[in-house]
Amino acid sequence: MLLNNNSNKIEVYAFVGPSGTGKSYRAQMVAGEYNISYIIDDGLFIKENEVIAGDSAKKASTKIETVKHALFLTDEEKNEIKKAIKKYKPESILILGTSDSMVKKIAENLGLPEVKKFIYIDEIATKEEMETARRIRTTEGKHVIPVPTFEIKKDFSGYILDPLQIFKSKGIGNAPYVSEKSIIRPTFSYLGNFKISDTVFRQIVEYLASKEDSIDKVNKIRVETITEGIYIYMEVVIVFGFNIMSCLNIFKEKVKKEVEKLTTMKVEKIDIVAKGVKINNNN
Repeated sequence: MLLNNNSNKIEVYAFVGPSGTGKSYRAQMVAGEYNISYIIDDGLFIKENEVIAGDSAKKASTKIETVKHALFLTDEEKNEIKKAIKKYKPESILILGTSDSMVKKIAENLGLPEVKKFIYIDEIATKEEMETARRIRTTEGKHVIPVPTFEIKKDFSGYILDPLQIFKSKGIGNAPYVSEKSIIRPTFSYLGNFKISDTVFRQIVEYLASKEDSIDKVNKIRVETITEGIYIYMEVVIVFGFNIMSCLNIFKEKVKKEVEKLTTMKVEKIDIVAKGVKINNNN
């Protein structure tokens, strides 16, 4: 069943290529060539540099679950994207997939018209470029998501490795634009699991605490891995004379910001408890 009569007017384009050959890396360039503002890639519905619906399939814990998510197999996943399509009324959409049949299945699941044109990665990238992309995927576990880091970081359960910004001059009328992307390592990876010792988190937190006049010391820190990232529990000693709640909230924001920056791991939740008050006897 199609979304509504307006969905029949949408022109659907397909960008097809084997996994790891650089489709997401080149998605915005291809979209620009065909004057397309909307992209569907790995479970995400993207408008230019903004995620407007969906969740990254790279959040899945296995490769099989990633493929299922990218195909929008559940009613919840389908309905979220359909609702966004109805709201934004795109004239055209570029769908990324590893095969013609995959793109056709995505279009069918979302109630979109048949694909108007298939564009293949070997028409866009050289054999050497595709081999390089595959080698990086296999040896370093790097994946590209065609949106800025701040767009994907808020709900991503893997690891943000690096933001990537590319200035392009291609597109309709050769209008210049900035293509922003996120280089990530998904929860699943060719490299296996990646863990950071609790000692690293403790050292970061203790260093930040040493810079705070309101905090005397960190008594305890516990780090747990949860579904969407990590959970940090801390017990600290506050210096007498400071507002406890205000100090804890400020410190919590600093810890979250610096831990995510230095470890590239998403901090889903932080609990900080004041377990004592330090009275300075300087007078």
